[in-house]
Amino acid sequence: TLRMRVPALLILLICFRGRAGPSPHFLQQPEDLVVLLGEEARLPCALGAYWGLVQWTKSGLALGGQRDLPGWSRYWISGNAAKGQHDLHIRPVELEDEASYECQATQAGLRSRPAQLHVLVPPEAPQVLGGPSVSLVAGIPVNLTCRSRGDARPTPELLWFRDGVRLDGITIHQTVLKEGTPESVESTLTLTPSSHDDGATLVCRARSQALPTGRDTAITLSLQYPPEVTLSAAPHTVQVGEKVTFLCHATAQPPVTGYRWAKGGSPVLGARGPRLEVVADASFLTEPVSCEVSNAVGSANRTTALDVLFGPILQAKPEPVSVDVGEDASFICAWRGNPLPRVTWTRRGGAQVLGSGPTLRLPSVGPEDAGDYVCRAEPGLSGLGGGAAEARLTVNAPPVVTALHSAPAFLRGPARLQCLVFASPAPDAVVWSWDEGFLEAGSRGRFLVETFPAPEGHEGQGPGLISVLHISGTQESDFSRSFNCSARNRLGEGGARASLGRRDLLPTVRIVAGVAAATTTLLMVITGVALCCWRHGKASASFLEQKNLMRIPGSSDGSSSRGPEEEETGSGEDRGPIVNTDHSDLVLEEEGALQTKDPTNGYYKVRGVSPPAPPDSCVTSLQWKSPGISNLP
Repeated sequence: TLRMRVPALLILLICFRGRAGPSPHFLQQPEDLVVLLGEEARLPCALGAYWGLVQWTKSGLALGGQRDLPGWSRYWISGNAAKGQHDLHIRPVELEDEASYECQATQAGLRSRPAQLHVLVPPEAPQVLGGPSVSLVAGIPVNLTCRSRGDARPTPELLWFRDGVRLDGITIHQTVLKEGTPESVESTLTLTPSSHDDGATLVCRARSQALPTGRDTAITLSLQYPPEVTLSAAPHTVQVGEKVTFLCHATAQPPVTGYRWAKGGSPVLGARGPRLEVVADASFLTEPVSCEVSNAVGSANRTTALDVLFGPILQAKPEPVSVDVGEDASFICAWRGNPLPRVTWTRRGGAQVLGSGPTLRLPSVGPEDAGDYVCRAEPGLSGLGGGAAEARLTVNAPPVVTALHSAPAFLRGPARLQCLVFASPAPDAVVWSWDEGFLEAGSRGRFLVETFPAPEGHEGQGPGLISVLHISGTQESDFSRSFNCSARNRLGEGGARASLGRRDLLPTVRIVAGVAAATTTLLMVITGVALCCWRHGKASASFLEQKNLMRIPGSSDGSSSRGPEEEETGSGEDRGPIVNTDHSDLVLEEEGALQTKDPTNGYYKVRGVSPPAPPDSCVTSLQWKSPGISNLP
């Protein structure tokens, strides 16, 4: 019988369910909710055709199936369960209640859509830094900062008002004071106060969705101002060396606490108080005097420069310039003075004015433009100052070569040829060349080349060199050929030809020897005659003219020579060029002709006494023949 009842009951149950009506479903589901902190939150939930267990979850955590929700003191479920009402209540709402909530019919397997609970926190009254009374300085921009306080949700908006009117010029920025703490919002008001703002009231208001009307904090402005300064100088226009008095007058609130004087940015030591006396110099024109006055809230500075009259003073000398031929050259020469001096440019040794002003430009210069250029400033009104400064222009060009005079040489004796080279830039090489060869330096056979620095040449012509070609044991061909001295640099080449003069030894020696012998013999004869006449007491007697005439040959044509010993000494020497380092003139050795002249011009007339004298008389007649003259050709 039991086995027959069980299937019957199952069939009855199935039939009963089919007649029960619709399946369980939600009549009302919870929706997102925004609520203020401390108020009550209500999340509705209604089910139809369901009489089983209903529970709420908070972010996936089940709160329980009982209506009073044990363990959740601020949570409960309300409504008529028979009618399917299962509303969740939270009171008072706290920040931790902000979560996602679901209503679930567990036996029917139903879950509502998630409902987000948002908790709003009204802002507290903001804080104005420096309040409630803020001391400001008139005319100086200031930033007033208003900062929100508390954990307001959402973040509040900070506004500034004056007399109920919202102020512009506000910048807002948000900062996190410390990690893990609530955010703090700051609003900065940039304000340039004036005297009319003294005692004014400003309001900072914090408002948000949680508190649309907002909360206010008021401050009062207290205006102060730094010193207002005027600076004067008497007299304002002065000559160098005159006394000047500066007066610094100031008004301030609060009162002035100190004065500070400076000149050109550097403090004036020992200067205190509103008065300063100085002796003017040129520096006061470019280094103004300033007076700084301070009080408790700030300081103010005023500056004035004197009009100091002084003559020209050189500030920047012109620098030497070196350019290639054909290029432009320029010089800069800076003078200062008050009034501004007139600057002119000339060439040293010349009077023509080439230009005026601090800069001289010379376009496309040539070798003739090389030299020293002078910038000159005229003295000022006081007659003091002024002067000149100069700089050299060097024009780089091919070398200029000049053959120097060389002394004649003897056959088979030593000889020397010289050339003078001026070049800028300095020559790469100086070369001597002749028929069968050339030589730059050192020796080659009978030839030797030496090079020496030369005295300074023409202005701007560049450094000079003397190149000497020594020849030992001259030959006949040396006197008929030409020797070429050439030099080169990066701009070109220059050269000059030199030839060797010849000197004969024999005629010169014979002439000198004959003249010397004749002169010696003549002096001996004159001395003998004078002694004889004095001895016989006939110094006062007159000699009768005799017909005998004596001639002393000599060198009447002015030619001269050196003796054999001198020739040997001269031929044995091999001296380099003579360079006078103390002077700019070049001293070059030249061998001139030595002249030996007979003081009687070659003739003496000696006459006897007529009638003939006795045998003991002084001299009746005198005849003399020089042995040296008979040998002359």
